Amino acid sequence: MKTIALFIAVFLTSFIGQAQPKAGQSITVTINNVSSDEGKVNFALHNENTFMKLAPLQVKQSKINSGKVEVTFTEVTPGEYAILVFHDANNNNQMDFDTNGMPQESYGMSNNPMSYGPPQYNDSKFALGKEDIELAIRF
Repeated sequence: MKTIALFIAVFLTSFIGQAQPKAGQSITVTINNVSSDEGKVNFALHNENTFMKLAPLQVKQSKINSGKVEVTFTEVTPGEYAILVFHDANNNNQMDFDTNGMPQESYGMSNNPMSYGPPQYNDSKFALGKEDIELAIRF
């Protein structure tokens, strides 16, 4: 009888020990309209304090396969965020611009706003709650 009780106690303890909560949520981002498979696509996760000012909270890169890419930001705490993305077609790890300041490479951001001029946080912010989310961004 003691053996059975001990077995049940060990089993329950090991099961509870494995059911540890995640440190945060996941944000999975897909793009299905990359113009070519050349280069890579760079993704940057920002909050309001880092958006267009400081280094991103997380950075991801993805190779392109048949015009499609997908990345997942992990361990993201609930809050408000925005994602900026660009197609680094020539693999120089920066977004290229014409002399007049217009981008030479495709770019996008969360919520897919249609804006002229630099990206704005309020146009691209989204809320991350207690559940993982999936976003689609268009170039």
